[in-house]
Amino acid sequence: MKPFDPRLLRYAPRARSGVVLTVLLGALRAVLAVAQALLLARVLARGFEGAGLEELRVPVLWVGVVLVSRGLLTSLQDLVSRRTCTAVQEQLRCQVLARVAALGPGWLAHRRSGELATLVGPGIGALEGYFRSYLPQLVLSILVPTSVLGVLTVIDWRSAVIVAVALPLLPVFLALVGMHTRRATAHQWRELSRLGGHFLDVVTGLPTLRAFGRAQAQVDVLRRITTRHREATMATLRTAFLSSLVLELVATLAVAVLAVSVGFRLLAGDVSFETALVVLLLAPEAFLPLRAVGTSFHAAMDGVSAAEAAFDVLDQQAPAPTGHARVVPRPTTATAIELRSATVLHHDRDVAALDSVDLRVGRGEHVALVGASGSGKSTLLGVVLGLVPLASGQALLDGVALDLSDLDAWRSRLAWVPQAPHLFAQSVADNIRIGSRGATDEQVRAAAAAAHAEEFVLALPHGFDTLLGERGTGLSVGQVRRIALARAFLRDAPLLLLDEPTAGLDPHSEALVAASLGRLCADRTVLLATHRRELLDPSYRVVELDRGAVRSSLAATR
Repeated sequence: MKPFDPRLLRYAPRARSGVVLTVLLGALRAVLAVAQALLLARVLARGFEGAGLEELRVPVLWVGVVLVSRGLLTSLQDLVSRRTCTAVQEQLRCQVLARVAALGPGWLAHRRSGELATLVGPGIGALEGYFRSYLPQLVLSILVPTSVLGVLTVIDWRSAVIVAVALPLLPVFLALVGMHTRRATAHQWRELSRLGGHFLDVVTGLPTLRAFGRAQAQVDVLRRITTRHREATMATLRTAFLSSLVLELVATLAVAVLAVSVGFRLLAGDVSFETALVVLLLAPEAFLPLRAVGTSFHAAMDGVSAAEAAFDVLDQQAPAPTGHARVVPRPTTATAIELRSATVLHHDRDVAALDSVDLRVGRGEHVALVGASGSGKSTLLGVVLGLVPLASGQALLDGVALDLSDLDAWRSRLAWVPQAPHLFAQSVADNIRIGSRGATDEQVRAAAAAAHAEEFVLALPHGFDTLLGERGTGLSVGQVRRIALARAFLRDAPLLLLDEPTAGLDPHSEALVAASLGRLCADRTVLLATHRRELLDPSYRVVELDRGAVRSSLAATR
């Protein structure tokens, strides 16, 4: 991220007024810094010349007014920065979440949810250091040195030359340090994202890990990731301390050279006492903002790295909305699916996820997609769902192309049971009716009974009103899968998509799910992705995928 990235104003418009106010307040503070030095030099010079208290009362009063005004402006700038930061954080979080929703599950499937959670939470929260310290100091580092140089040029051009030669050294050192710090902080942010993402995944899958005795192994993994994050953080802090030392040393030497020069010229009578005081009071003011911006730069880098990650998400192009000129009607009979030379490319893979796949699933036909992991089964289902865009080829539903259809109307005709069904922190009944909001309690119970879920649901403390944890915490994998099947029963759609519905189940749960699938698939068009060929009944036509291409297709034997 640049010292000020214009994308911030594009994605967080509320930052505009805050930035404008920060610049205005910074300009006033620069003027007051110069005024304070001039007034203080006048008071000290006239005091040494023997002026009395009555004569110095007014200048001293003005010095007090300037000091109070600088304090008030500093407090006001801090208030503006805090409010701007809060507004920007809110807008960025909303923008990122909206863009993730627009990009859809097809994009999200290639990202770790824990890393996105870290970005939206503590990542964007770290922008507070950027707005409260770095941005105000950045404005002052431009306005104050410029004002000081202008005044010094008028009253003592020789001192102005010394300051003009020394000032650029600080930005040069800042740039060099910034290049190194950028890499260190980016590495630290990656380690933090990896730690947060892995920790969330471990917590989510802890019941499964304990069941298979793998929990302790994850403790060792977390310890290694934590160690790398700690080492990256300490390396960044070392760089911050060393760079602050360099900036302080350069600024101190510059002021010392200027003081020696002014002192010799004062002894020689080439400069007046008041002018010498003005130079000595203004010189530190010229270097102070640059030293402060160097210090605040390190405090703001976590937020800067998170902002860059947020901008990377926001710069992703969401799939173009499909036209609404042709709306797919909801039929009363089963649905036909057809793929013509369907090709899918993923940005993180060198080979096509689907490579010129031709497939037709007739109305009421049952088709099973089989193949090794990574062969393209889930990708093909994502294409039919309208979640994975095609690089070339066509997907059609009852002869209507996907890119000419309303996606909402398309999806209203199908029910989907994913490999890892998501249950929300709601009641069991609400989770079952997630795709059929108008369903009655009796219909929910009937769907649960059809999916062999009613028995264990009624055994819960409050039956169908039992509140579940996020991702179905408290339920077994088989129970979660049966609730997902109950959703499909309740939705009663003509097209059914199933992605590994029996994966990871114990024999008892697998038998119950298989029995439910037999009733669920009747009189529907079914597209099933599975590894378990032995679970398929003779009604299924088996299509084998290999590296994204159709290897073979065996007709049903019914």
